[in-house]
Amino acid sequence: MNDQSRPTDPQGSAPQQAPQPTTPYAAPASGASTGYPSSTPYTHRYGAASDTTDRPGEQTQAYPFGFTPQEPGKPAPKKQRSGGFAAAVVAGALVAGLVGGIGGAAGYQALNDDSTGTSPSTSSLDNTSTSSASLSEGEIEKVAQKVLPSTVQLNVRGGDSSGSGTGIIISSDGEILTNNHVVEAAADSGEITVSFSDGSIARAQIVGRDPVTDLAVVKAEGKSGLTPATLGNSADLRVGQDVVAIGSPYGLESTVTSGIVSALNRPVTAGETNESRNVFPAIQTDAAINPGNSGGPLVDLNGSVIGINTAIRTSGGSESGSIGLGFAIPIDLAKNVASQLVKGDTVAHSRIGVTVADAVESDGMTTIGAEVKSVTDGSAAAKAGLKTGDVIIRVGDQPVASSDALVATIRGYQPGEKVELTYTRGGEQHTADVTLDSDGGSLGS
Repeated sequence: MNDQSRPTDPQGSAPQQAPQPTTPYAAPASGASTGYPSSTPYTHRYGAASDTTDRPGEQTQAYPFGFTPQEPGKPAPKKQRSGGFAAAVVAGALVAGLVGGIGGAAGYQALNDDSTGTSPSTSSLDNTSTSSASLSEGEIEKVAQKVLPSTVQLNVRGGDSSGSGTGIIISSDGEILTNNHVVEAAADSGEITVSFSDGSIARAQIVGRDPVTDLAVVKAEGKSGLTPATLGNSADLRVGQDVVAIGSPYGLESTVTSGIVSALNRPVTAGETNESRNVFPAIQTDAAINPGNSGGPLVDLNGSVIGINTAIRTSGGSESGSIGLGFAIPIDLAKNVASQLVKGDTVAHSRIGVTVADAVESDGMTTIGAEVKSVTDGSAAAKAGLKTGDVIIRVGDQPVASSDALVATIRGYQPGEKVELTYTRGGEQHTADVTLDSDGGSLGS
């Protein structure tokens, strides 16, 4: 499904449309999300979208399948119970997420309940876990038993589209975190039905959506006493750490698979707003995830959610599934966005006020980074002294190998945070402290 309400970002002009080359990323099946075709490079308000040719150590275009499609006129698949909860209960999991460790968790507030229900509401967003554990006999089964009660299947109908995805319970009275692309079909007079682990079913309404980060919150009607998931901290992740993915791939509810964190801060492009491509520093995992896992949890061995499964890369073909390259939105970013959505705020996204493109040659020297093509007057970049032609090569301690990498890294912070940019000018290296701007949301200035 195409995004129809993505917020604009006042940081520059919209990129020009470009022909669509072939891509190794699978497009959704008929009736599912239309996906996000790749495009040739163009300048970007935060950074230019890189081409679809993979760079060493970099992941580019990826597709959020959205949810498992259903044939027109057919009802949502009936609940299927899993007999056991070992790893890979069913071979497959989701289109995984989009982001890596993020500094955007600072200032996070718990999701408070304003309902008048008879049971007090609790939220998982102020109940976080920071410890880690190593894999041992029966560990994945224990993780599954803890997390499955907090994982739901979302059946969505809207217009000519229908399908199913996954969600994570974040409050005892029915607030559920998921991907925007899972529920956006229901944004205009559509219908969302939630299937819970105990077999119960409830209608749900959209609380808020943020197409830029591909996140959304919905609320199940008439529910109380639910078990919120424990939300961890993606900043604490380590490459090689064991993880478990849970969701409803192809409508197969309560599917559990396992793997490791394959990489962090992987720039992944997964969709476009009206004026830019959406790029995030993703958690990469080899845990099997497939269409229908979108919006589901990627958890550590303590059962704490560390990412939202959102996108995968495939070997090609509309029905292609997991090849061990899945991506998840880091939970630190998701918590920040969810807290704003629940409060009814417009989600704020960080920016520095430049348009950039991939840098290959500058001042006669080969340089890897994001070359500044223009600087917005009065922006954070302008105040820090950046100029056209500068090549940004690092944000804090995170290397910037491309314009996509710059976009992803900046979006990992909150407006108002201070970061150190390292850049080259005239063959010499410089640093500048930058206080990040806001794109006009409810946070920042």
